[in-house]
Amino acid sequence: MSYTVEVLNIIPRTHNVNSYRVEKPRGFSFTPGQATDLSILKTGWENEKRPFTFTSLPSADHLEFTIKSYDDHPGVTHQLNSLQKGDKLEISDPWGAIAYKGEGVFIAGGAGVTPFIAILRFLQHENRIGNNKLFFSNKTESDIILHDEFSAMLGKNFINVITQEPGTQYLKTKIDQDFLKAQIGNFSQPFYVCGPDAFNLAILKNLEDLGAHPDSLVFEK
Repeated sequence: MSYTVEVLNIIPRTHNVNSYRVEKPRGFSFTPGQATDLSILKTGWENEKRPFTFTSLPSADHLEFTIKSYDDHPGVTHQLNSLQKGDKLEISDPWGAIAYKGEGVFIAGGAGVTPFIAILRFLQHENRIGNNKLFFSNKTESDIILHDEFSAMLGKNFINVITQEPGTQYLKTKIDQDFLKAQIGNFSQPFYVCGPDAFNLAILKNLEDLGAHPDSLVFEK
């Protein structure tokens, strides 16, 4: 089923990431971590559907998507960057394999953090954030999405990894097998992984090599 929704508000998050708050259809529900197929209801873009994750709480009176715009080609995210209040989008019923399976380690690359936003916001809302940990890899510090919110939610369990900025205040490295072995002592807990395809494949293989059971790995299949 598809739903037409109106853009209510646009909130800048970083130099190339915005949160888009839109109408919530009556009776619409989703599980934190799920996504929808979204298209822009403007001439020539109606059939250009792309998957985006809900980043609002399921109980909110609106829906929110936090989306990175890529301006190196005239695609959907570039077009989203020019949206205004009152513009219309079309969304599908929710779908997705990423869901909370218990306290564990979240590993995100860039905009791949978006499925974890709703999950961690929900846990915080329910006072169940516990000892969940987020490793967040970005090219530069300016790319870190929701830095202050994650810091407030997770404290010392919010670990930033920066790959391309000399002099960063955070860990200047990449998330590889040596890093995971040094940072994580327990590989029997759930692991949540989301990022670019190559990032996902490498991290999932590294986790399995370090003893994580395939059933404990949560990712978009």
